[in-house]
Amino acid sequence: MQENLHGKIALVAGATRGCGRAIAVELGRAGATVYVTGRSTRAQRSEMDRPETIEDTADLVTAAGGEGIAVRVDHLVPDEVRALVAQVDAAHGRLDILVNDVWGGDGYAEWGKPLWEQSLDGGLRMLELGLHTHIITSHAALPLLVRHPGGLVVEVTDGTDEFNRKYRDSFFYDLTKTSVSRIALAQSAELKPYDGTAVVVTPGFLRSEAMLDHFGVTEQNWRDGAAKEPHFILSETPAYLGRGVAALAADPDRARWTGSSLSSTALARAYGLTDVDGSVPDIWSYFAEHGTAENGPIDPAGYR
Repeated sequence: MQENLHGKIALVAGATRGCGRAIAVELGRAGATVYVTGRSTRAQRSEMDRPETIEDTADLVTAAGGEGIAVRVDHLVPDEVRALVAQVDAAHGRLDILVNDVWGGDGYAEWGKPLWEQSLDGGLRMLELGLHTHIITSHAALPLLVRHPGGLVVEVTDGTDEFNRKYRDSFFYDLTKTSVSRIALAQSAELKPYDGTAVVVTPGFLRSEAMLDHFGVTEQNWRDGAAKEPHFILSETPAYLGRGVAALAADPDRARWTGSSLSSTALARAYGLTDVDGSVPDIWSYFAEHGTAENGPIDPAGYR
């Protein structure tokens, strides 16, 4: 990709792993300076207890051609987020791209149980991790982002607005992921006077580091995971969404998308992109046409 984000300043909140890491790397590949934040550092892991760190992400951003800057931030602590924004302001005086990808709530999700049988403490913790973090970060960062016209806010969730019209079979998970879309819609309205754009994006079936571990596969033999979960044959790498977000950020006409719910596939098709293997995975179309039930092996023809 051409270095068309040179001179742009980005903040990817929740860039330790998965989509956040990939978005940060692809923004860096396009020439941006990228602040990457999270709680997992080389000195201390977060409650997720995963090996990926923000320092590793920053190194990947720099290796891709940008400038990666790792800052340890708990996005539930407003003072820490305000200090982060003050650091960006002092160094650059601007913020062009804000990506809210903080999550970390998978371990609290309970499936197939009604609300009253779920852990209230776990559910409220999920809301904190998946919603409060986004709100706190935008509250602190948007005054800097609107200082210059044309800013971009990208909210990351799970599921397109269309897919999420149906209940996601877990009260707190459903509430969290659908509410992120509403956060994006609200910001799209509030950014309009500043020529700003806000969207919500989603990957498909993500081959994140944790998901690869869950299926006991690597990126080299990932197709073996379809033996356990047939839909895994339609999965995608985090880079697929990362490429789409970078293309969106570099699009001078990106305001046409403001308020939209965009999948990685929609972005890929709009900007002529592919996943790292040259395919165009499209699990959301598969679900729309065939449902989400597992009925044995899935033919990926026409969906990747």
